[in-house]
Amino acid sequence: MSGSPAFLSAAEVERYLSSSSLLLPSLEKALANFSSGSEGGVVQPVRTVVPVAKHRGFLGVMPAYSASEDALTTKLVTFYEGVSPTSTVPSHQATVLLFEPSNGSLLLVMDGSIITAKRTAAVSAIATKLLKPPSSEVLCILGAGVQAYSHYEIFTEQFSFKEVRIWNRTKKNAEKFAQTVKGDVRVCSSVQEAVTGADVIITVTMATKPILFGEWVKPGAHINAIGASRPDWRELDDEVMKNCVLYVDSREAALKESGDVILSRTEIFAELGEVVKGVKPAHREKTTVFKSLGMAVEDTVAAKLVYDSWLSGK
Repeated sequence: MSGSPAFLSAAEVERYLSSSSLLLPSLEKALANFSSGSEGGVVQPVRTVVPVAKHRGFLGVMPAYSASEDALTTKLVTFYEGVSPTSTVPSHQATVLLFEPSNGSLLLVMDGSIITAKRTAAVSAIATKLLKPPSSEVLCILGAGVQAYSHYEIFTEQFSFKEVRIWNRTKKNAEKFAQTVKGDVRVCSSVQEAVTGADVIITVTMATKPILFGEWVKPGAHINAIGASRPDWRELDDEVMKNCVLYVDSREAALKESGDVILSRTEIFAELGEVVKGVKPAHREKTTVFKSLGMAVEDTVAAKLVYDSWLSGK
C-alpha cells in the first residue's frame, strides 16, 4: 500500500468495530500478553501526559506494539476538564494512527473516540465476567456520558441483569440516558440510592473527589472504576479501596496515574491479564475493584480489527 494514509471517521470505525464477538477475545488475549512481560510481545510505555494548564486540558500520547498481531499504533487523546456539558465539543477526543510495522509507513488515521469507548467497555466486561458475584442481578452505572452508553451496550449484551440503575450529577442527563437506551433503566436521585444492593457498579464520572463510599457498597460487589485517571483525582473513598481485592490493567500505570490507588495506598492484588492467564485467582466471593486506566495495546488490537475489516471490505 502506498500514497497518502486513509482516514476513517467515527461512523466508519463504529461500522468496522460493531462485533463484540471479535473484540472481546482479542482484548482478552492482549491483556494476557501484556501481563506476560517480554514473552507476551507487547511493548507499551506508560502514557505521556502533557498538561495544558491555561485551558484546563491534557494531551495524552499512547504508543504500543503488539507482536502477536504485528500491529503498531499511537493514540493521541485530549481531555479537557472545563468543557461545558452543553458544549458541542466533547471533553475527550482521540485519534489513532496505525503504522506498517515492517517499515514505519503510516497506513491509516482513524477517529479514536469509538475505539476508546468500545475497548474500555469491553475490558470492563471481561473483568466483570471474571470477578462479579456468581448471582448478579443489579447493575449500577454512575455517570451518563459516552462511557456509560458503551458500557450499558456491552453489559446488557453479555450479562442478564434484572435491574439497571443510573445516577448522574446532572439528573437531566441520566433521564436522557434512560430514555435513549433499549431496556428499562431506573434513574436514581443519589449515588447511595443507585448503589445500595447493587451487585455490579460501574463508575464513569468526571469526579475528582470520591463519590462512591464503602458504607454503601454491598459486600461481595464488583466495581469497575473507569474515571479519575490522574494521580490526584478519585472516584472511590478509602473504605471502598481498603476493603476490596484490587485488580488493575497495568500495575505500572496504576501506581503512576490512579489517585484511587496512590492516595489510598491500597495494595494491588493482580493485573487483569494475570487472571485471564490463570496465574492469579479471581476472588468472586469478596468485594472486588477493577481500576481501569486504559492501555495503548487495547487501542492497538481494536485498531487492527478495524484495519483488517476495512481492508477486506475494500
